[in-house]
Amino acid sequence: MESDESRPPASHGADPGEDDAWLARPASIRLLWRIFAAVLALSVAAQVVVEVKGYFGVDGWFAFGAVYGFLACLLMVVFAKVLGGFLKRSEDFYGVEEDD
Repeated sequence: MESDESRPPASHGADPGEDDAWLARPASIRLLWRIFAAVLALSVAAQVVVEVKGYFGVDGWFAFGAVYGFLACLLMVVFAKVLGGFLKRSEDFYGVEEDD
């Protein structure tokens, strides 16, 4: 069995972002944002070519799915923030009381 002293040291002198996970790198995050934006734009632009027949009328509007999805997500985030305000506890909620 090898001792800790015989192991090669970790690469501390390497690029600081090199050891990060792929999704933690700023360049990867920018790439993913660009890909997601392109997919969204293509899916909305596809509605120009493909006719969408809405069941309720309003769901046949141009880019309705994208707008509806965005507003639904926004509503969920706002609801979670409001709910978190009601459910949060003080920092010392589970604290140990000091004995005198």
